[in-house]
Amino acid sequence: FSWSLCLFCFLSFFPDGQAQALLKQSPISITKGQNKTARIECKAEGISNFQSEYIHWYRHIPSKAPERILFIGEGQASYDDSSYRNKYSASKTRENTCAFSVNDINSNDEGTYYCAYWQSHRTIRPQAVCTESLNITVFRTGTKLIVSGKIFSKVSSQPAHSEILQKNQENQTTYVCLIEKFYPEVIRVTWTDEAHNEVTDNVVQGDPWKATEEGEYSISTWLTVSAANKDKNYHCKYEHESKKHSLQTQGTYYMLKISFYVLLQISLFLCNKIIEIMLSITVPESICASWCNNS
Repeated sequence: FSWSLCLFCFLSFFPDGQAQALLKQSPISITKGQNKTARIECKAEGISNFQSEYIHWYRHIPSKAPERILFIGEGQASYDDSSYRNKYSASKTRENTCAFSVNDINSNDEGTYYCAYWQSHRTIRPQAVCTESLNITVFRTGTKLIVSGKIFSKVSSQPAHSEILQKNQENQTTYVCLIEKFYPEVIRVTWTDEAHNEVTDNVVQGDPWKATEEGEYSISTWLTVSAANKDKNYHCKYEHESKKHSLQTQGTYYMLKISFYVLLQISLFLCNKIIEIMLSITVPESICASWCNNS
């Protein structure tokens, strides 16, 4: 069990019928240079009296437990450490959004930042006529802060190419969403159906891999649908700090990329055909005699 797994745990059922709070954090990552300011937004849904409720901000560094930086209610932010006052700041807007800023960035500020909400729920114990209060901490998926210029100067770049590849089989169709050459590696890819609902069944999500010597990344994800759903339209949506985009399965189809072995066989076949054609060409006798005399 790890902290990273804990951060993505959500409670989906509440016995007392209370609504579940939902936090939408953006962007997915931020790449900033030294001495700049990074701004992260956390939009809340399902939280009544948002202005008076407390929103918490955490920072997580790999191999360490998340550390709370501050929390903010109706007034000013309260800091867990007084030394954070100049480095971090937070504010709320009327659109149920809490903004968090990292100021005067340096390499020590790298990490993943999370907004969180401590939601209180009442539970009824069957064995006794009483209720208990339970605090549930709701996290969002986080924003990774990357500081450029530490070793080399690298800026965010949007995917250079993206497409959906398709392979038809007797009883199913597989779509492969390929997104190539982007930086940084942080990206969120999802599949949705015609009603724009997220599809999670029969989806395989790959990890980003380094695709170029310049440090650009690529990623692919697979969606398999039954033959009964082959005519439905699905979307592959990706969210990167440089761009958001959606690709659809209907309208333009691509066949799966041919393997290197097949390409080699086709090349050899074409070469043999060209040689046969060249050998079948008859050279006029006059040209041949002239060549022989000159030699």
